[in-house]
Amino acid sequence: MAFLEMTYRSEIMQQDVTVNVLLPNVTDGSKYKTLYLLHGLKNDRSSWMRKSSIERYADKYGIAVIMPGVDRSWYTDTADGRKYFTFVTKELPRMCQNYFKGMSDKREDTLVAGFSMGGYGALKAALCCPETFGSCASLSGSMDIASKDRVISLDEWRAIFGFDLTGAEDLRGTKHDLFALAKSNYESGVKFPKLYIWCGTEDSLVGSNRRFHKLLTDIGVEHVYEESEGDHSWPYWDLHIQTALKRLLEE
Repeated sequence: MAFLEMTYRSEIMQQDVTVNVLLPNVTDGSKYKTLYLLHGLKNDRSSWMRKSSIERYADKYGIAVIMPGVDRSWYTDTADGRKYFTFVTKELPRMCQNYFKGMSDKREDTLVAGFSMGGYGALKAALCCPETFGSCASLSGSMDIASKDRVISLDEWRAIFGFDLTGAEDLRGTKHDLFALAKSNYESGVKFPKLYIWCGTEDSLVGSNRRFHKLLTDIGVEHVYEESEGDHSWPYWDLHIQTALKRLLEE
């Protein structure tokens, strides 16, 4: 594997952006799959490289891994004008496929995954851009964006999702609500990605993960949902990204 820090001028973000990249050792001209790997609220683009063994796991499957940084944006085109969602889901895949000629542009070869806020972001990307992402994994995902137990202030919430918000519950049923997105996609006949969802039984987010699993089950969306011992911490994300890759790439 090759590890790169790629910096380019982003038209969407209107600034230079730096992305961490893992590339497989492909010399025969064949195309390889790509995983867009997203960080959590209190982390950054370096977190997966520093706190997990993602390079070893990517090398096993011969895939590229793209690790962008989005600050505390909730993978959203924010109310204060920062277009993080468009950057991650539209511009970044296009730029990576342009720079790295071995990277496949096929939906079935493009995965997105993340933990916590990144789990939310991965599902949001897959549900909003099903033409781009063929597989998605959420680890300890913050599924219910409209719940009241948010860990950021109302002022920060408003800067991200809308200055007229009176509380997180105002997001129920909007384009930011994973539950509403999943139901709308199902009713519209949108093709769902291959889905893998894991959450630890000691994680405070397990309740919202169970509710999302129930919704998908009730409306008949095929997915894999797993729970096991674990809290909201890196030992479990490092362990279960391996399970996610096995589920999404081998089965």
